[in-house]
Amino acid sequence: MTSPLPREVFIQGITKDGKTFRPSDWAERLAGAMSSFRPGGSAGGIGSFIGYSPYCVPRVINGVKCVIVSEELKALEPMAWDFVMNFARDNDLQVVEACLLPNGQLAPVPPSAQQAA
Repeated sequence: MTSPLPREVFIQGITKDGKTFRPSDWAERLAGAMSSFRPGGSAGGIGSFIGYSPYCVPRVINGVKCVIVSEELKALEPMAWDFVMNFARDNDLQVVEACLLPNGQLAPVPPSAQQAA
């Protein structure tokens, strides 16, 4: 049996009243603030590089800027999780829980749906 994929929260750059959130680089700024939260901690020195944390990444989905936040961040650093969730709440942004599948994978078909086909 396979372990379930971690869930993710999609913070969308659209307010609850349907307006586009500004500034236009908000997603990159938020993800940049979370860039030090990585598996194994942040690496310093000559081997370090600028990049986003795998737990908090900016994306454009269907033309909407989003930040995808992995539920794993909550276990790694609860205060960082609270920071991004409070950012979404304070700015009245739409938040959707989902699970992003790796490229090329299809969601499993439930047995009830297989029988109906």
